[in-house]
Amino acid sequence: MEETSARRLLEFIVLLSCSGNSVLPVRLTVSPSRSQFFEYESVTLICEDENSSDGWTVRRNTTRGTRKRCGDGWGKSAGSTCNMPYILPLDSGLYWCESMSGSSSSSSSSIQLSVSGGSVILQSPVLPVMEGDDVTLSCRAKSPAHNLPAAFYKDGSFIGDGPSGHMTLLHVSSSDEGLYKCSISGQGESPSSRISVEGRITSTPPPPSSTSPSSIPPSSSPPDLQHLLLCLTAFSSAVSLLFLVLLVLFFKNHKGETQTVTEIIPAGILNVFYHILKFWGFCWSDGAELLPNRNRAASGVQKPDSAQVMICFSMFY
Repeated sequence: MEETSARRLLEFIVLLSCSGNSVLPVRLTVSPSRSQFFEYESVTLICEDENSSDGWTVRRNTTRGTRKRCGDGWGKSAGSTCNMPYILPLDSGLYWCESMSGSSSSSSSSIQLSVSGGSVILQSPVLPVMEGDDVTLSCRAKSPAHNLPAAFYKDGSFIGDGPSGHMTLLHVSSSDEGLYKCSISGQGESPSSRISVEGRITSTPPPPSSTSPSSIPPSSSPPDLQHLLLCLTAFSSAVSLLFLVLLVLFFKNHKGETQTVTEIIPAGILNVFYHILKFWGFCWSDGAELLPNRNRAASGVQKPDSAQVMICFSMFY
């Protein structure tokens, strides 16, 4: 019963960890992919979620109301998609995806959409761009549809002309974030749209050590772990064999049969035990040399003589 309960608890913990790691954020995509539109254009908003585990809906904040869900006085909802057959300047505002699951809720990042009643719009990325990427801005007139020379502005300041109505920002960084707009002579000026830049996640290699291994003095070098582990293995084997010998002697003497170690344990095994003790004595002697002089003195570790090991074994034998 306890084993079953423990197994179920373990499965529950694994399930929680897996479900926590598999949660992916939802994002709102816009088609056509831009943040500015002319009046009466058609727009489609889609909530994209790779899990597809929850029902997402598009909400917005505009001058017509706050947190209005798609289908509630605006747009046509079809699952996680919201269609807007035509849009008006009053539809300008913040749009995002939201999911309700019981008492908890989650949402995507919001997107600012602008609807112009004028004749010029700026085509710029809807979502944040990655640091180091090139970003192309396009100034588009409602009529005529062909590209016209345009002037571009950032935060109200002139930044350059685009002879064909385009301007490319090379290798953008955080300093390129801001409000952008454009103007076409004889046509008008576009609304402003914000461009956000996200930093790239890069792995930074650890800084090189200021001291090379060859410059470390031998007296301060750390003990060889492999050597110490080998010595501990030999020591544990010797202790195990010693415990077995004492256990056999105990049962023999308990039955009234007084026997020596050599009568119980074959000579071959005793020879192996002898070499294990000898090897352990060598390890201990060699391992003491690996310790720094100051650490050896502080811990009381002294280099034993191999003859001491032989004497101990002879007494046991």
